[in-house]
Amino acid sequence: MPARLILNADDFGLTPGINRAIGELHAAGVLTSATLMASGPAFEDAIAVAHAHPTLGVGCHIVLTDGIPVSPPETIPSLLGPDRLSFRPTITAFLRALFLGHIREDDIAREAHAQIDKLQRAGITVTHVDTHKHTHLSPAIARPLLRAAEASGVRAIRNPFEPGWDLRLGHGSRVRRLTLRLTEGLHSRFLTHPQIRNRTVLTTDGTIAISATGILSVGTLGQILRALPPDGCFELCCHPGYNDADLDRIVTRLRVQREVEREALLSEIPAILRAANPPVLIHFGDLC
Repeated sequence: MPARLILNADDFGLTPGINRAIGELHAAGVLTSATLMASGPAFEDAIAVAHAHPTLGVGCHIVLTDGIPVSPPETIPSLLGPDRLSFRPTITAFLRALFLGHIREDDIAREAHAQIDKLQRAGITVTHVDTHKHTHLSPAIARPLLRAAEASGVRAIRNPFEPGWDLRLGHGSRVRRLTLRLTEGLHSRFLTHPQIRNRTVLTTDGTIAISATGILSVGTLGQILRALPPDGCFELCCHPGYNDADLDRIVTRLRVQREVEREALLSEIPAILRAANPPVLIHFGDLC
């Protein structure tokens, strides 16, 4: 059986330009999945795009940092930043609080369930969950996230660990690659969560291009796809969009790069599909 590949765009719902790019890329056959931010500024527009493209797999991009909650703030106090209304503004602050034991798993489960529920009430069949900044690398985040997914009837989750064959390509900064390697020891713990072990919630063999976030050009994407093993199931994580006035109003480090990634998908996905033994493109709802 050839490899199976999920082409997933994060940040669906962040801006209309990102939403438009996701719809266009899916229509072009080079994107199969996207994860929608329940409290994203362009949430309603993303819902319209999703309904206009019913074959696009739509997951929930669970945001626990650098955003606003869906739950009433007073019900998730351990997740809030200094203003007591929004999440901690940086991943560093979030990880510090997590390490110090200040974040309660019940609050994570409550907020994750609320975000999933918001998508479902908007008529979205949620194919999977993942997390903004890959925070569910930590077992303390993965445990309540899996509980929320199972309770909400969501049957898949991103495997947030990059396969060794992809890391060995050497993309991204040395610090980023080192950070990803240091988290490899958590991979076995992720796979032993009861929902993963019992296949109540399904996942892939890993997520590719995490180390290439911010540099996913035509050349980089082409190299990753040519290194794809002949079998297995992988997710490609990407952030395509348009660098426009709406994006200017958003705090994000990915700006021009979103258009670079859009062009890379349009160039390299058709190329790999024309190659010998091409991967089968699927979304998370096709996992079994």
